[in-house]
Amino acid sequence: MYVNLDERYLSYLQTDKKFVIDGVGERVKSYGYHCDGNEIKGHYVITENHKLIYDLDNNFKKKERVKEESLT
Repeated sequence: MYVNLDERYLSYLQTDKKFVIDGVGERVKSYGYHCDGNEIKGHYVITENHKLIYDLDNNFKKKERVKEESLT
């Protein structure tokens, strides 16, 4: 079952609301679904410093550090 990403994350893009990661508030830059080339596997959220990966059941899978230049 797919998560309605706009319902869940759009307010982070439209307001000063921050996503808290390890006790630090970060602005959400983008979000979307991720796939393996054949089917949707879950969704991601990209903040100022991290990419968070979730599965289709909305379970957190992993956190990756991102570089600012990779967001442009």
